[in-house]
Amino acid sequence: MLLSIVLHQPQLLIAIVRGTPTWVWGLLAALVGFGASQLRDRTASLARISTLPVAMAAFSAFGMVSAFGAAPNMDELLAVWLGVAAAVTAALAPGRAAAVYDARRREYRLPGSVVPLLLMAGIFLVKWSVGVELALQPQVVRDASFTLPVAALYGLATGLFVGRAARLWRLAVRRPAVAPASA
Repeated sequence: MLLSIVLHQPQLLIAIVRGTPTWVWGLLAALVGFGASQLRDRTASLARISTLPVAMAAFSAFGMVSAFGAAPNMDELLAVWLGVAAAVTAALAPGRAAAVYDARRREYRLPGSVVPLLLMAGIFLVKWSVGVELALQPQVVRDASFTLPVAALYGLATGLFVGRAARLWRLAVRRPAVAPASA
């Protein structure tokens, strides 16, 4: 229904935006601010690079439970979310990280990237859109053609965050090669 409103009655979108609680826009501002901070090169500890994927996975899980907690197929939705997240993580984790890990200083040198900002905005947009859709049509929570793709989207976003972080985690656990003893 939200897509139909955007396409056929865009003036209603203004009322929907105005009806959205203020705290939601505060959350969006915080996410955009944090995402924008990822645009420039920086250094970060292992704990710091772990915070974002854990927080965004929790936000994604919250999105699932808050939207579909009453869904009759919640077990299936959680399985889709976790399955997609695991598959995306497994696909990304072996890739090459653009960061450099300094074992002596125990910190990463991270290049700036727009990817975290886009992922955070994407999760927010999905969560907001699902909330609006459920407010407009509460019965859609029983429609697997709506709930399953949303669960997959949440899983995709979670897997992207965790997979990118796994590349960085691998840098910290790699053992330096031992030089052969000279003969």
